[in-house]
Amino acid sequence: MKQFRIRDNTQTRKEDFTVIPKLTEKIADKTLEQLERAGIFVFPDTVDDTEDLTKDQFILQSVNNTYQSGNIMGFLGCGTERLVIESRFSGKNSDFFFQYMLDQVMDFPSMLDLETDTDQDNRLFSLLLFLFPHYLQVAMRKGIFKTYIRKNYNNSNVKGTIDIARHIAKNTPFTGNVAYSQREYSYDNSLMELVRHTIEFIKKKPYGNRLLSGVKDEVKLVVSATPHYEPFDKTKILTENKHNTIRHAYYREYRALQNLCILILQQEKHQIGMGNRQIYGILFDGAWLWEEYINLLIEDLFYHPRNKAGQGAQWLFTGRAGLIYPDFISHNNENRVIADAKYKPVNNIGNKDYLQLLAYLFRFESKKGYYLYPDAELSSNRSYWMSKGTSYEVKEVQETDVCIIKHGLKIPKDADNYDDFVKMMKINEQEFKNGLRQ
Repeated sequence: MKQFRIRDNTQTRKEDFTVIPKLTEKIADKTLEQLERAGIFVFPDTVDDTEDLTKDQFILQSVNNTYQSGNIMGFLGCGTERLVIESRFSGKNSDFFFQYMLDQVMDFPSMLDLETDTDQDNRLFSLLLFLFPHYLQVAMRKGIFKTYIRKNYNNSNVKGTIDIARHIAKNTPFTGNVAYSQREYSYDNSLMELVRHTIEFIKKKPYGNRLLSGVKDEVKLVVSATPHYEPFDKTKILTENKHNTIRHAYYREYRALQNLCILILQQEKHQIGMGNRQIYGILFDGAWLWEEYINLLIEDLFYHPRNKAGQGAQWLFTGRAGLIYPDFISHNNENRVIADAKYKPVNNIGNKDYLQLLAYLFRFESKKGYYLYPDAELSSNRSYWMSKGTSYEVKEVQETDVCIIKHGLKIPKDADNYDDFVKMMKINEQEFKNGLRQ
């Protein structure tokens, strides 16, 4: 087993990747869209669920003699080669921060351990299973998936297309029945059967019932919608779904669920990483995880508009022109504060970031804006007062009462174990929130 570890938002020498040459060749300078097509599972959906993650984003981008990583974290593999992309706050042998964000945002079971070891393939497979309840819940907000299917009948009440071959086989000598088929709109289709097979597979796991406990209602609906479920049909159902993926944009959530179910059932049969040419893995958008985690932390102080969900839309101009979605808008409307979650290193926050936040401050008549970012060191806030005047005048810089503050959350790096890390984080989170109340 050849394994190499890097961190997000860092540059690594190309020569260091010689330990995983095949995998590097398959992922270097490849976009997320290309990797998805090759079998990589990306969370959340690259286009529909997050602004920060785009189809043309790279996992490893060539920069002179180095490869630059972005906000992506996760695991990739090809044959016996493995690449682990940790958070830049990972310790010597563990990445407690990545695990902590997953626990907080996704409510993953506490037995999930993201430490890298010889059993990495099983951890990859566990991540797929732990994602299932979230995808099931999101998809079924659209209701149970219903589509046309072709059903075969053999009776005297002919309502569809007569099947000559089947009729001769079943009704010779003729007894009054006719073999025919017709298209019907049904809940019990190949996609719902696929979901049912995945549910039944997860139930067999030691933690299966606990994992599905948060989606009991959705599981009941799936079970009731698939009365013709047969355990031995798994291979046939899997093949049907691989050849008939959901394409309608309205059911994009079901398309993501379908892809996940296929991965789970395929990996169960073939195991992760079989074959020297197969590329596989799970990637998480660190920027999305960070924003959702911050929302859980400060939701009692700030509204959280959601772009892709179309929730909390704001407008720059009257007449619903200039649609915008600030990350966070304070509940306090007398001294309105706007905040922007940034997973990137603090020194990389600037230029376009400033322009965007200043536009939000102007729109909401706010005097104070925050950049909320993870910080490896306990540093004081960095405040930037907006100036006025121009470089063509004597009084070039005059401070106004508009201020932008870079407000970091200290991420512990010296915890001995995950429990200690959580305790340290709770203390740091309280200090972080107290700073926003000032």
